Amino acid sequence: MNVDIQSVVIGAGVVGLAVARALAMSGRDVLLVEAGEGIGTGISSRNSEVIHAGIYYPEGSLKAQLCVEGKQRLYAYCDGHAVDYRRVGKLIVATDEQQRSALTRLLEQGRLNGVDDLQWLDGAQARELEPALSCVAALWSPSTGIVDSHGLMLALQGDAQTFGATLALRTPLLSARCTEQGFELHMGGNQSMTLGCRELINCAGLSAPEVASSIVGLPAPFIPRAHLCKGSYFSFSGRAPFRHLVYPAPESAGLGVHMTLDLGGQARFGPDVEWIERIDYRVEPRRAEGFYQAIRRYWPGLPDNSLQPAYSGIRPKICGPTEPAADFLISGYGEHGVPGLVNLFGIESPGLTSCLALAERVLALLDDR
Repeated sequence: MNVDIQSVVIGAGVVGLAVARALAMSGRDVLLVEAGEGIGTGISSRNSEVIHAGIYYPEGSLKAQLCVEGKQRLYAYCDGHAVDYRRVGKLIVATDEQQRSALTRLLEQGRLNGVDDLQWLDGAQARELEPALSCVAALWSPSTGIVDSHGLMLALQGDAQTFGATLALRTPLLSARCTEQGFELHMGGNQSMTLGCRELINCAGLSAPEVASSIVGLPAPFIPRAHLCKGSYFSFSGRAPFRHLVYPAPESAGLGVHMTLDLGGQARFGPDVEWIERIDYRVEPRRAEGFYQAIRRYWPGLPDNSLQPAYSGIRPKICGPTEPAADFLISGYGEHGVPGLVNLFGIESPGLTSCLALAERVLALLDDR
C-alpha cells in the first residue's frame, strides 16, 4: 500500500479541529474527516460554552492538568483570533451551613490543581455580586468564562486549512487496518475511497469507541465500553437578574442544577442527568418540574412557569452510572503498542476548555513514539 497522507484525524468537533491545526502547524500533511454535514455538529454543538477554571477534578488528573493549561491557552487564542468570549466569573454557592464543608474542600481542590484565584465570600459578599442569590457562603472563580464555541471552531478550521490541512465532510470511516506502513482506511460517503496514512488520530467523540473497534490490529482490551449520559437544559423565559454563572455546592451525583449564561445574556439551567442506551436529543418539558425546587435553593425568586426546554447534550462517558468518574483517556503507542495511533476516549467536560492543550498532548505522543 502506498502511503497517501501523513496524518488523518477522525472527527471535526472542537478537539478534532484543534488536533488537525496542531498537526498541520507542525508541518504534517493532514486530512480531517467528518461523518456529519459540517464541523462541530455533535458534542461540540451541545455544550454550555463555559471556559472552566479547573476546580473540580482530582489532583494530577488529565482533566485537571489540561483544563488549567487549556484555559490559559484558550483565552490567549481568543484574544489573538477575535473569537468572542467573556470572563464572566462563577459563584459556587452554599445554601445552608452543611454545605460550607463542600466549599472548603472545593477551595482546597482548586488550589491543588493550580487554580490560584479562587476567593472565599460570605453570604453578604456574594449578594454584593448577585443580589438575587440566597446563600450563606460562596466561592468566587474570576477566571471562569464563556466563549462562542462555533466562532472558536471556525477559527481553528481556518488555521488548520491555512497550514495545509484538508477537511472532508460526509466522510465516515467504515473500517481501518494496521499495516507495516501505517493504516489502510476505507471511507464511506458519496464517493467511497481507500486511502493510506502513517498517523491516525481518533477524535470521534461519542463514536470514538466504535471507531476504535473498526481498526483491525488494535487489541480489544484497549477499547473502552461507551456509555451515554444525557443532560437536558432549560432556558429562562425572561431576563434573569444575574451577571455571573451560578453553581450550587457540588453533590455526590454531580454539580447540581446550575445556571450559565450565553454571550447574549440568556440564562440557561441544567443539567438533569439520565443514562441512555441510544442517542436521543429530545428535551421532555415535564423534566422542568424537578428544576424549580433545585434552583430556588439559591434563587428563591425564580418565577413559576418561567423555564422552557432549550437543548440537551450527551457526554461520551467511559464509565457507568455506578462507577467512579473517569479521567480523559488519551491512548497512544505506549498503551496499545500500535505506532502512529492515538485514540481519545471520554473527552467530555472540560473538553472544550482543554482543546488546545489536548492537541499539544496528542502532538507530543506522536513525536515521542
